[in-house]
Amino acid sequence: MHGLPTATPAEAGLCPERTQGIVQALQRDVDRGRLPGAAVLIARRGRVVLDTAVGRLDPARDVPMGTDAIFRIYSMTKPIVSVAAMMLVEQGRLLLSDPVGQYIPGFMKQQVARSAPEGITLVPARRPSTVQDLLRHTAGLTYEFTGNEHVNQLYSQAGLGDRQQTNAELCERLAALPLAHHPGTTWAYSRATDVLGRVIEVITGQTLGAFLRDHILQPLGMKETSFFVPPEQHLRIAEAFAHDPDGGTQMAMHDPREVPALEMGGGGLMSTLHDYARFLQCLCNGGELEGQRLLSPHTLAYMTADHLGSAIGHTDNPLLPPGHGFGLGFAVRTEAGLAPVPGSLGTYHWSGIGGTHFFVDPAQELFAIFMAQAPNQRVFYRSVMRGLVYGAVLA
Repeated sequence: MHGLPTATPAEAGLCPERTQGIVQALQRDVDRGRLPGAAVLIARRGRVVLDTAVGRLDPARDVPMGTDAIFRIYSMTKPIVSVAAMMLVEQGRLLLSDPVGQYIPGFMKQQVARSAPEGITLVPARRPSTVQDLLRHTAGLTYEFTGNEHVNQLYSQAGLGDRQQTNAELCERLAALPLAHHPGTTWAYSRATDVLGRVIEVITGQTLGAFLRDHILQPLGMKETSFFVPPEQHLRIAEAFAHDPDGGTQMAMHDPREVPALEMGGGGLMSTLHDYARFLQCLCNGGELEGQRLLSPHTLAYMTADHLGSAIGHTDNPLLPPGHGFGLGFAVRTEAGLAPVPGSLGTYHWSGIGGTHFFVDPAQELFAIFMAQAPNQRVFYRSVMRGLVYGAVLA
């Protein structure tokens, strides 16, 4: 269980019928075979008002989805690792202005790939990437699946997704590859948080998993969040459809039963609806939950402010829609309008490629979590949930 206070929707200013309509809308998609199953939690003013599940845990087994299901949360790992890094900043063990190469020497003298009439050329990076660049995805890195440019192709060929390499080995491979952009010039979703995880290991002398367990997961009571699922919990792992219900190519997902050498800071954790709710409630409380303080309210406000401004460009991307900037680990709403989804100024969010997402609206004292293993439908459910949730908020 989440262990958080509860309230009825009406007590928290939500319409009871519209709140139930969220469940009904998801159930309709289960009934028509578009969604295998989902678990949803909504909290407002510090109290949980909806905590439910629909559909099946695993389409191959006739087992109902439960609120205790375990999901591959992929990039929803990033906010947790970003909080871990900022804890080190608060302790004076890390500066955001530190060059990444201070901790991983290969990143000190990087080169940037540039297209030219005669082909690809490499030019020295104008400056080293910093820890702040890692947190806000301006370090010049990329992902192998975010495009078909030269650096994306090099990433694909480099075996960066090998779960049997260590974080140190991954970062050695990354550092040997050219950058896609000069650091500090462009927001590009990337493996930067994987590198941040290695920085944490170098500073603390612990594996990333051990540091997260000791300083975030155990203090917050997130007992079922880890880089693998132990055997006694295997029956609670949520699975996707074997074939994309919309007819596309179904994304292959990793096996959470395997114990990886790679404790990937950008996307390796498994978690539950209730565990992640405790993390988000800690953020909503200004960095504290039940007497366990991770961050000061000032640090959290700094993390959830826009760190891009007008000087750092970014291409159109559903992860960073119009009216949004990016903070330190979160996308942040900077305009009341422009975005194709509702939300207040200052709302921050992130998601996982496997179909999970969350958003936190400090102005409304509201957060919502959607957990599913529906990778090809992930963008649709991010949008539809915003409309459903804000449609239920009446006071």
